[in-house]
Amino acid sequence: MPSTTAITVSQLSRLIGLPGAPAIIDVRIEDDYNADPRLLPASNRRDFKTVSTWASEFAGSRVAVVCQKGQKLSQGVAAWLRHEGVGAESLEGGFEAWRDAKGPLIHAGKIPPRDEKGRTVWVTRTRPKVDRIACPWLIRRFIDPGAVFLFVEAAEVSAVADRFRAVPFDIDNVFWTHRGERCTFDTMIEEFGLDSEALDRLAMIVRAADTASLDLVPQAAGFLAASLGLSRMFRDDLEQLEAGMLLYDAFFRWCRDATEETHNWPSASKPA
Repeated sequence: MPSTTAITVSQLSRLIGLPGAPAIIDVRIEDDYNADPRLLPASNRRDFKTVSTWASEFAGSRVAVVCQKGQKLSQGVAAWLRHEGVGAESLEGGFEAWRDAKGPLIHAGKIPPRDEKGRTVWVTRTRPKVDRIACPWLIRRFIDPGAVFLFVEAAEVSAVADRFRAVPFDIDNVFWTHRGERCTFDTMIEEFGLDSEALDRLAMIVRAADTASLDLVPQAAGFLAASLGLSRMFRDDLEQLEAGMLLYDAFFRWCRDATEETHNWPSASKPA
């Protein structure tokens, strides 16, 4: 009989990267984490021993709890969270099952330091079009759902990064930027270790649109048109980012689930 308090690897893998994905809490002990310091996408590391002090932070959320093997630690934390009214499940088989199933894992050492509220903070040029929407989408869906993005004048990005301990991206002479013909979105996928066929497809579309190489993939021209249209619709960069998240969610689902699907209406009439 299927467990009512656990989520399987296959079930969780279908939710990763989607706006309705559960919050993922990694409660592995330090020895297990240090032996393999990678994280499930968008994971939040927490100490199982202090669950009573942080459980309320996840009120109203759906949560998947991960320990090394899906046994006492994750099941105990999930039970405590449910006691606090949180919809929590433990990951069946834990980190080991996810790893053995070749689920995507993030290189934790590449995640920037977090602020006092546990958020990563990023800064880039104002008036984003493609790459500067693509990267925040990737970060919020796969790295840090609570990430903060600051959009400032190009000449001020470096100074703002320094003063506000933010990570600059998609500008010249920084780590998170274009490399050759590949754009910043490609750089982030590679550096974080996100091995995903769907993300690779999406990266090709983003690269084609961002570098005016529209002949790379047939979806690029429409994607660029939608991106430029969004940039004209919103004066506020953060409002544009929120609207753009839906565009990237839709293209990610197409890249993952719908590349073979076609649509034809009206259908050809049957012969008399």
